Amino acid sequence: MNGWYEASGEPEIVEHGPVSGLAVTGRGEPGGAAYGASVGALYAVMGALGAPAAPLEGRWWVEDERSPFDVPREEWRWHLFLRLPDDVGAIDQAREDVRAKVPAAARVQHVRYGGGRCVQVLHRGAYADEPASLAKMGALMEAEGLVPNGLHHEIYLSDTRETDPAKMRTILRQPVR
Repeated sequence: MNGWYEASGEPEIVEHGPVSGLAVTGRGEPGGAAYGASVGALYAVMGALGAPAAPLEGRWWVEDERSPFDVPREEWRWHLFLRLPDDVGAIDQAREDVRAKVPAAARVQHVRYGGGRCVQVLHRGAYADEPASLAKMGALMEAEGLVPNGLHHEIYLSDTRETDPAKMRTILRQPVR
């Protein structure tokens, strides 16, 4: 998938083409009830499609003037995403096939995200330690005269339920211009 799931341990500038996949938009704490139901719905629809498993992704934001780290996590907003292969079939049918057992599947949409220039880094460790990696990304952006141009994007290469920081790997990506 053209380097989509690859990143260096040091911040770098990359360019990615557009991608499509399944998405659910919501609000709430990572790991909370709404988040968990949304993740389950994405994977249920993906399974009904017979598509290969893909890492969970999230695009995050807050509707507040404060730093996201100063906003209570239950107020965080997200687009959760599973990338699909280009040749995937009947998404509407797959969603309907699982809807009776997974009501949140009704909220799963087929979306296409445009590509573009990004600053990214492979963060190793706990999610709570991401600010240090984000600061390194910010330093590169400043040095290159770049500014954010879209939502903060995370790709969870390890299971999002993993609690051992030594096993946690997350690509942090920020679209820029």
